[in-house]
Amino acid sequence: MKLNLNKPICFFDLETTGTNIAKDKIVEIAILKVFPNGNKESYRWLVNPEVAIPAETTKIHGISDEDVANEPTFKELSKKIFSIIKGCDLGGYNSNRFDIPLLAEEFLRAEVDFDIKNAVAIDVQTIFHKKEKRTLEAAYKFYCDKDLTDAHSAEADTNATFEVLESQLDHYPDLENDTKWLAEFSAHKKHADFAGFISYNKKGEEVFSFGKNRGKLVEQVLEEEPGYYNWIQNADFPLYTKKVLTAIKLRKLTDKLN
Repeated sequence: MKLNLNKPICFFDLETTGTNIAKDKIVEIAILKVFPNGNKESYRWLVNPEVAIPAETTKIHGISDEDVANEPTFKELSKKIFSIIKGCDLGGYNSNRFDIPLLAEEFLRAEVDFDIKNAVAIDVQTIFHKKEKRTLEAAYKFYCDKDLTDAHSAEADTNATFEVLESQLDHYPDLENDTKWLAEFSAHKKHADFAGFISYNKKGEEVFSFGKNRGKLVEQVLEEEPGYYNWIQNADFPLYTKKVLTAIKLRKLTDKLN
């Protein structure tokens, strides 16, 4: 089934130096941009992370320090990448939990104000897990009857992810062919930040989702424990989480002045 789009959607996949959203860097990024008329544009870059790639990580995706030594840094690529995905919805495999948060970190390190408030994000892995509970390789075999021979190649994974989603639409009549619906179906618990440190309660208010203040209103904690804000800003939290926390603090100060 052809994916029903009302604006372009960018399926993307990252290969990285590791799985720590706050610290690790991108070494490869592939984007498949799909337009409402069915046209597609493909992009792929190797990226110099400016740090050593751990040997155990190279064993997974096959990208070594030598492979990226003469490649551009993410900061050098950031404006071009941002121009491609700006105004688009996003799609990926485990993208809501990993690829989007890490991409946001890289953009913020490059001083590009990345935000997806006006976009929806479809996580094909979540749809798959809710329906079949398998890996991407198994999903590709199950839905497309093909073998994913280049698994952990960002370009191969990106194209496979797009093919799997279209096959899922054919396979499950109850899936609506609508990007907003698919994004909501593939979403995990809604968070104010990408990494999930700040969530929403049933009233739509921001609450902390970790540590001693789990479940407590962010505004209340910041007012009662002013040092908690500084601790998060100086600790090893993702930049986007810090950005969201600062916005909440500024909003509270504005409300007091008005």
